[in-house]
Amino acid sequence: MTHTLHIDIYFDFICPWCLIGKRNLERALIQLRETHPEVEVRQRWKGVQLLPDLPPNGLPYRAFYLNRLGSEDAVRQRQLQVQEAAGRAGLTLNLSNIPRMPNTRMAHHLFQACSHREAAVERSNVLLERLFSAHFEECANLGDANLLQAAALECGFDRDTIAQALNDPAPFGSGASPAPSSVPSFVVDKHRLVSGAHPPDVLHQTLLQCIAAGAHQ
Repeated sequence: MTHTLHIDIYFDFICPWCLIGKRNLERALIQLRETHPEVEVRQRWKGVQLLPDLPPNGLPYRAFYLNRLGSEDAVRQRQLQVQEAAGRAGLTLNLSNIPRMPNTRMAHHLFQACSHREAAVERSNVLLERLFSAHFEECANLGDANLLQAAALECGFDRDTIAQALNDPAPFGSGASPAPSSVPSFVVDKHRLVSGAHPPDVLHQTLLQCIAAGAHQ
């Protein structure tokens, strides 16, 4: 009998743990397909703007983290921690060359508008990867409307959808239901919350527990 798992993933583009969590989830889902091929998984990526008060053009990246963590040594230690976790997830992040900590309001409006289109699930997944890559690998500014427009066009979205999203003046998330207090957060079948970029085996076990719980309802 087919079982469907619904996973809502709360994230921000500027959070390296969200990209690491994405890779770990992908590995967990590979494991799940091997052990439970009858299970269908539906994912919804839901944006959370961690730093809504940043200036529209962002702040210098290094200065932002110096102010946040207090010293060069603290910044180095944090980046080392992130790079080690990223390496285990098969990622190489270009943290030392990111020029700005961007305001992600426009990026979230864009992704939300594109991902809500029923016929564009695969393209919205490509856009999600494209924007993560722009920030963490290409060191581009996700607060740049021209960059966001080009990325969405590359992914096959129409100009009207893109323009409407990028010109939306509202704060991102206004009027939305409350999101988990930290990212990444994974909500399985609307009730099981897992916060943090846990290893694939941990996520796999969580999914198995949710399948078992669903089978006994």
